Amino acid sequence: MLILAGICILSAVYFPIWRIELDAPQYPEGLSLLIYANRLGGEVEIINGLNHYIGMKTLHAEEFIEFTVLPYIIGFFGLWSIVTGLYFKGKKSVLILLIAFALFGILALYDFWRWEYEYGHNLDPTAAIIVPGMAYQPPLIGFKQLLNFGAYSIPDTGGWLMLTGGLLIAFVYLQLSGILNRFVKNNASKTTMFLLPLLMLISCNSEGPQKISLHKDTCAFCKMNISEGHFAAQILTKKGRYFHFDDITCMVNFHKQNPEKEVKNFFVHYYPGDNELIPAESAFYIKGGNLKSPMAGNIAAFKTNAEALEFKDKMSAESTDWLQISQ
Repeated sequence: MLILAGICILSAVYFPIWRIELDAPQYPEGLSLLIYANRLGGEVEIINGLNHYIGMKTLHAEEFIEFTVLPYIIGFFGLWSIVTGLYFKGKKSVLILLIAFALFGILALYDFWRWEYEYGHNLDPTAAIIVPGMAYQPPLIGFKQLLNFGAYSIPDTGGWLMLTGGLLIAFVYLQLSGILNRFVKNNASKTTMFLLPLLMLISCNSEGPQKISLHKDTCAFCKMNISEGHFAAQILTKKGRYFHFDDITCMVNFHKQNPEKEVKNFFVHYYPGDNELIPAESAFYIKGGNLKSPMAGNIAAFKTNAEALEFKDKMSAESTDWLQISQ
């Protein structure tokens, strides 16, 4: 497991470790700042342009010493974990590795918070837009409203990989020290106890559908409140943003009118289900008849062709497919 932990930690160098998402009415697709071990990614130039107007410093990777040393630090911990797994499997060696990696994580988060504080508080007094008493410090983790922008800060793939590596190291230490044995006697239970949080971490980075909150979420196309889930739909863009719709036709029309929003996945509601979204391309459809959807698209989606044919007869509808619907 220590070797796997080392591989996870080393892999973090190649993925964004953290991301800050900015959402505002003038940017419905959202803006993202991706923080890698050695560089910045995302819409950096657009964000720098916005920063200029409100007096915040513009972002340039060469100004951060962290981008020079961080890849080496991550590589060091990854190799340390692998070497420990191969040659030094004692409890003391693993504990030293665990403490050192935990301290590195704490210091890294503090350094990130310190940068965010300076970034949001040290403002240019000659900026075009000045709001007295206003600071623009992004959240360390979670959501924060900054003027008309909503800022959402979360770990990205690299961050989850590093956290997974840390959990693997901790699990090995708990096994070697016998602490796990005091609470869990069965080896299968130990494995389950370890895998459960990992599965939760993986789900946090999922590319699947997002649950639609009925009577709260609004349709991104017609702006109506989504109250009838059986006809709902959803788009996941390549930037990781979700758009909800109260009707499949609303989703199709939204996509036609917003071609700049590159779609990663289309999802449609499984008609007999309870707030269950399924991939649009593989679903089976019926249309018309006694179906009455909110915006008169009157399209229902099913997991199997047999279900679709059964409801087709019940609803006096006709069969259709995703190719026809999406045209």
